[in-house]
Amino acid sequence: MTFGTLLQKRVYPRLSECYPICNGKDVFRYLLEQLKFFTWQDAILAIVDIALVAYFFYKIYTLIRGTRAVQLLKGIIVLLLLVSLTQWARLYTVNWLLVQIRTMLLVALPVVFQPELRRALEQIGRGKIFTRSFLKPAGESVERTVDEIVSACFDMSSDRIGALIVLERQTGLEEYMEDAVRLDALVSSELLKNVFNPGSPLHDGACIIRGDRIAAAATFLPYTQDPVAIELGSRHRAAIGITQVSDAVSVVVSEETGIVSLAEGGRLIRGLDAKTLKDKLMESLDMQRISGIFSRRDDK
Repeated sequence: MTFGTLLQKRVYPRLSECYPICNGKDVFRYLLEQLKFFTWQDAILAIVDIALVAYFFYKIYTLIRGTRAVQLLKGIIVLLLLVSLTQWARLYTVNWLLVQIRTMLLVALPVVFQPELRRALEQIGRGKIFTRSFLKPAGESVERTVDEIVSACFDMSSDRIGALIVLERQTGLEEYMEDAVRLDALVSSELLKNVFNPGSPLHDGACIIRGDRIAAAATFLPYTQDPVAIELGSRHRAAIGITQVSDAVSVVVSEETGIVSLAEGGRLIRGLDAKTLKDKLMESLDMQRISGIFSRRDDK
């Protein structure tokens, strides 16, 4: 079947139903004739209409960027593609199951995206929906950032200063920084030690690092609901909790014992030395996979 035959048999009859005054073969000629009545005012309105819709989707993207909703949205897109694929492949049972899941998602979406919807409504109420927000590119290497974190952790460990440092990876942590103190400062050992100094107003809560910059301090994270050792306090529970709801890596310095621990994937590894901590952080950050976040300047 040629393309012209396909148009004549499938496309033209449907368009003829919309435009009964002409037959299927003349439908495109009819549409061209209608363009004669298309004025420049109509063109301007069409451009404004398209621009508003594009801006609407852009703001949706900026609202969910840096949050877990990005991964959820990817999963929904994959599900929709699978529905079409299974229907085309005539896998009727699998297609029926996926359609039922899609229907349930329509009910679950407001619950799943509740934090993003709340943040969107708050920004609209505060008039911030029209503000511009862009992520600043990182500058230093992964190794320099890790070295600064390790140095700060073991300096605080020797001084018995408690600390909780969270390193953001693919899953954004923007929703946990809503009520935190924004810093956007280059990671350094001295700054981290000042943040967690007991006399600092920022020492409570966690410090979130994005790329090679300290994005926020005094951040409060969700606690794990799993049973943990009785000697572990709120910092360790929060360190485990954030790694259960995201792919972040967290480093904890115990205020009582000075023990340095690392949490990843809901698991806590305690009693690390400086070399082991650096090796595990470098391995967890995976330089090749996040090369877009850290840009090297060593070759310049």
